[in-house]
Amino acid sequence: MSSGDYQDKPQPLIEHLMELRTRLIWSIGAFFVAFICCFFFAKQLFNLLVIPYKWAVLWAHLDVAKSELIYTAPQEFFFTQVKVAMFGALVIAFPVIASQIYKFVAPGLYKNERQAFLPFLVASPILFLLGAALVYFFFTPMIMWFFLAMQQAPTEGEVGISLLPRVSEYLSLIMTLVLSFGLVFQLPVVTTLLARVGLLTSDWLREKRKFAIVIAFIAAAVLTPPDPMSQIGLALPTILLYEISIYAARLVERKRADEALKDQDSSDVAETDKA
Repeated sequence: MSSGDYQDKPQPLIEHLMELRTRLIWSIGAFFVAFICCFFFAKQLFNLLVIPYKWAVLWAHLDVAKSELIYTAPQEFFFTQVKVAMFGALVIAFPVIASQIYKFVAPGLYKNERQAFLPFLVASPILFLLGAALVYFFFTPMIMWFFLAMQQAPTEGEVGISLLPRVSEYLSLIMTLVLSFGLVFQLPVVTTLLARVGLLTSDWLREKRKFAIVIAFIAAAVLTPPDPMSQIGLALPTILLYEISIYAARLVERKRADEALKDQDSSDVAETDKA
């Protein structure tokens, strides 16, 4: 191990704690500033989140002008705006929080480990946003259309049954879906990292495929609302991401094998030169 591969110097525990405090202050400060900004525009942000519901109303051939969300407690919409602001602040402040975590951990890593870690630090938020976009543009409208289609028009023999979603319940639904899909889309990142450190192999992932399919449906049943469309909608991308993870692990193994072969060739050349 060369001195340039490891740039961290031994530090007392108190200095590590001071460094951790500094990183926490930056992270909390970024979250607080983002929260204040998001709370100022909380109604506009909530209206953006309601757009998928409007799409579902159009798909159900209903009058968008008559579609509405309600709140049944005086404080409900206020706390809903607080949750919207917190959710938006977490998304906005995530790059700062992630960078602070990296700055705290990076000095304890080798140079090649830092270079290997950075691509995953970039890929993780991108994959999360892809999962959130899938929820926003497809799954939320589809799920709300499914529920809206269950409404019943009043007739002589049947009473009218209408869907009037509460603002807090609608926000909980879309936040649950966004977080569920966002976490599931981290699967390739996690498995690739584990493959790089040698804890997983592509052969092992292939062998456990049938168990992964069962776990995907169980996780979808736990993480999503109790309707078959959202559960299947989460399980299928999870299975697809699992297959992508197998391919990514195989690429990591090929790269490791190539590096090992190059090292072997260089060592052979060095021994030949000595001879």
